[in-house]
Amino acid sequence: QVRLEESGGGSVQPGGSLRLSCAASGSIFSIDVIGWYRQAPGKERELVAAITRGGRTNLADSVKGRFIISRDNAKNTVYLQMNSLKPEDTAVYYCKTVDRSSGANYWGQGTQVTVSS
Repeated sequence: QVRLEESGGGSVQPGGSLRLSCAASGSIFSIDVIGWYRQAPGKERELVAAITRGGRTNLADSVKGRFIISRDNAKNTVYLQMNSLKPEDTAVYYCKTVDRSSGANYWGQGTQVTVSS
């Protein structure tokens, strides 16, 4: 079992910044990629960014140049630094990982990000 806990959401004005954290606990030896997803009201959940244990990253085109994903393996934590935020970034942000041995998906509880003037 893997547990993911997000933190760092909140409300910010357009152009502002937030940093989200995703702390993993439990059977962390069985996970590699951790991803950030978001879901806006009335829309499907979408991948925002992902990072492997080795530090390879993948970002959605909509956030390239504005968001940075990083990982501290010693702390079992993945970060999403969000800069130049736009109203369309408003969503609940979730982190997700997959247990490589069982194939089970694990999601965090989500954290709300609101970008509004």
